[in-house]
Amino acid sequence: MRANGPDAVALGQETGYKPCPQALVKPECRVGAWSVPAPGFSRYAVKPSANPWPLPDHEAPPEIAWKWGLLSQTIDDFMDATQTTGLLIIHKGKVVAERYQYDRKPGMPLRSFSMAKTFTAMLVGIAHGKGLIRSLDDKASDYWPEIADSAYGQTTVRNLLRMSSGVPFKELYTWTPDDDNWVWGQVLYASNNTNMPSRIPEFLNAKQVREVEQGQRFHYASIETEILGRVLRRATGQSVASLTQAWLWQPMGAQDRAHWNASTTDGAEAVAGGFNASLRDYGRFGMLLANEGVRTTDSGVLEIIPREFVLDATDASRQPAGFKPRVATPYFGYGYQVWLQPNKTRTFALQGIHGQSMLIQPASQIVIVQTSVNAKPSGQQDLRPYQIRNAFWAGVLKSLGGEVGE
Repeated sequence: MRANGPDAVALGQETGYKPCPQALVKPECRVGAWSVPAPGFSRYAVKPSANPWPLPDHEAPPEIAWKWGLLSQTIDDFMDATQTTGLLIIHKGKVVAERYQYDRKPGMPLRSFSMAKTFTAMLVGIAHGKGLIRSLDDKASDYWPEIADSAYGQTTVRNLLRMSSGVPFKELYTWTPDDDNWVWGQVLYASNNTNMPSRIPEFLNAKQVREVEQGQRFHYASIETEILGRVLRRATGQSVASLTQAWLWQPMGAQDRAHWNASTTDGAEAVAGGFNASLRDYGRFGMLLANEGVRTTDSGVLEIIPREFVLDATDASRQPAGFKPRVATPYFGYGYQVWLQPNKTRTFALQGIHGQSMLIQPASQIVIVQTSVNAKPSGQQDLRPYQIRNAFWAGVLKSLGGEVGE
């Protein structure tokens, strides 16, 4: 654990990384704001398991090497080059490396941002497996009738999982009125909407036009995950926090308390980017996905997420043509709220806007988790941190005997 890291002063070192409002636009707030525990009485808390999934340290961890240009680099070089708050590498169920910067420590809840979308998708898959969501081809309005007049309400659960409603939505991260994601955020979180749940269906029902037919095109839009979260709440009659605890966190064997942020407008969890968990528990979730939704314990094999749903979500070969790697985007494909790499071996990622990520390769049982406070909120605005991360991913895969691909 290191007290400092790159740009530590600009990130709040002199105030002890004190959390403060508006962390999305104030770098000095980010480290503290994105690692704050929820109050003990919070109804959005997710309690850990009494039987944590063992996550031992590797007895003789292999050396991790990666290249940047012509130079061979180490894990410490990666930390020195990136605004990483936490880094965890797991191979075959054992911790190869664990690092923290900016005074962050094991067990701290670290903000997921859009990695949360994959947690949401897996809860949808479990609800479908339990018959609470009857079919992934049901419309969203079948469970949330208040949005029946919107194009979103007439979109299927499956097409929301793939972010393919066809409804125009600009997710720019400029936090200005020309950014649809900012406008939507005002609907969910602005103080003048507090405890006014009708504002959300009113906003959605004004969206009645599609640019293309649903299911044809991937277009990244966090609003579609937020709709999925409310469909999930309606279909199950439970909060997403309680579902996370009962269906994922406790059967998975999480060790630390987690929590969801929530909308002030209707009290629903911020399923597109508001999950907070410890680094090791993110790693356990990655192991669960690497094991196709199954955890093996001394008492037997427990299927936590339906295996076929995990494969449908994460296998590039199971996606329609428009969602495959190098088609959905210039590099990644897209499954059910999961980014699909163009590797020969199934490899997929979770990603958040300021450098949160998880890379999972089931065949080699490699899981890499990173939480960060990158200066810019997406690779479109500042490629360097993501280029370094991709080089690091390739080095870890190669060092641990995984399939590197391209």
